[in-house]
Amino acid sequence: MKKSIQSKSKMKHVIRYIVVSILLIWSLFPVYWMLNNSFKNRIEQFSDTPTFYPNQVTLENYMTLFLELGFHKALLNSLLIATVATTIAVFIGALAAYSLSRYRFIGRKGLLVWILLTRIFPPVTFVIPLYEMMGNAGLLNTRIALILAYIAFNLPFAIWLLIGFFNEVPFELEESAMIDGASPFQTFRKVVLPLIIPGIGATAIFTFITAWNEFLYAMIFIQSPELSTVPVALSGLITEYLVLWGPMSAGGILSAIPIVLLVYLMQDTFIKGLTLGAVKG
Repeated sequence: MKKSIQSKSKMKHVIRYIVVSILLIWSLFPVYWMLNNSFKNRIEQFSDTPTFYPNQVTLENYMTLFLELGFHKALLNSLLIATVATTIAVFIGALAAYSLSRYRFIGRKGLLVWILLTRIFPPVTFVIPLYEMMGNAGLLNTRIALILAYIAFNLPFAIWLLIGFFNEVPFELEESAMIDGASPFQTFRKVVLPLIIPGIGATAIFTFITAWNEFLYAMIFIQSPELSTVPVALSGLITEYLVLWGPMSAGGILSAIPIVLLVYLMQDTFIKGLTLGAVKG
């Protein structure tokens, strides 16, 4: 009887590992193929027989990307825009989420519903009004236009996500700090904020990824190639008569590196943020 139970348990584990392995291969193989393709020359890329590794490793795709196409400018633009937009969105979102979590006032529920509705609509619905606003303010074809657009789009998400984290902090901690003479802002900054650092880290990662990968606003608001972001620069490698598969694969790999590094460096904070409040004592 015990052997039968153990064999069933082992079989379940084997099936689980097989399923997980298939899903991993399905997810990671396109990334591997893109990396593999980025080190091939043009002749090998269009070979009738696909190769799972370069017969002759070359860096010409990366050299073309930087020396001829100026891809480093797009990387710097995306890094600057995404970082500034994320910082401002998370900062304002934390203040707004704290006030909505702790204070009760007339119209609070309506404000929460309005914030949620602005996040439900797809980004394309806001393109025309934002374009007109940026044009009237003289901000079109500037990095500021994208930063403001990304803040407007990511702020509702940051607020709703952070409200849940603030709700998990016991109000008694703040009352104790206020009894000791701390002001409301000091209580927020020195007591509450350190406790939700994992939540802020998780929110920042999601917000940064959204801003980094955004394509629609970047394509419409920016006309100068010097100010293009990574998604727009990569789309420019597809023309009517030619697709630069090698540089595009190299650009895809390079564009993924900042996200991978960010998640790797903040993985502990990210995991704690995702599980914060999942287990209550």
